[in-house]
Amino acid sequence: MTNDPARSRATSSTRWSQHAAERPAESPIRVALVDDHALVREGLRLLLERAPDLEVVGDATSRADALALVARARPDVLLLDLSFPDGDGLPLLQSLTDRYPTLRIVVVTVHRGSETVRQAMLAGATGYVVKGANSQELLDAIRAVSRGERYLHSSVTSAIVDDSIRWLRASGPVSSREREILGLLAAGRSASAIAEVLGISVHTVRRHIANLSAKLGLHGSTALMLYAIQNGYAREE
Repeated sequence: MTNDPARSRATSSTRWSQHAAERPAESPIRVALVDDHALVREGLRLLLERAPDLEVVGDATSRADALALVARARPDVLLLDLSFPDGDGLPLLQSLTDRYPTLRIVVVTVHRGSETVRQAMLAGATGYVVKGANSQELLDAIRAVSRGERYLHSSVTSAIVDDSIRWLRASGPVSSREREILGLLAAGRSASAIAEVLGISVHTVRRHIANLSAKLGLHGSTALMLYAIQNGYAREE
């Protein structure tokens, strides 16, 4: 019999949806933790175990372990850091969202920048809490996302609003960050080189490239590079 990975993922997603729909309203919210720092995991576990409506069903320290944990424990809510020794957590977030569309993911991180928040929400996060928030805010986030709501920690909300206003006021369809990326593409820089110059992740650069392709009706980095050269963006490198 041929093993069809796409069919396996679809079956897993269907079973997950059935599990989420069948959870009784009065049963505890099943929470899993993913963070590479033992002290953070232990602190989160102690906090959550004191809440009568929450149940900690497991924790993981790496991106690979996180995938196995979610498949095994089937949490309702996942608390996910974005920084791991083996790389950026945004691809993991996107992968989990693709595989388990009903899983509610709350990012718990030190990163407060509006771009990181935006990329996390685009990748499928339903909540965003910065480390240093008080315990009640984290509990509120877990309960909110389990009800199908979104939750942004107060310290990042204003940054997102300000960023949205700047975006709406910007002249033309291309943001200042996208103009930077176009300039570097025009200079022949790769996605990894652009990430290093701008101090952002390769995943973020690739997402910007995808957004630019959609905005400008172009396909891929080569087409964007030619566009950038023809429209004078190379001068911005």
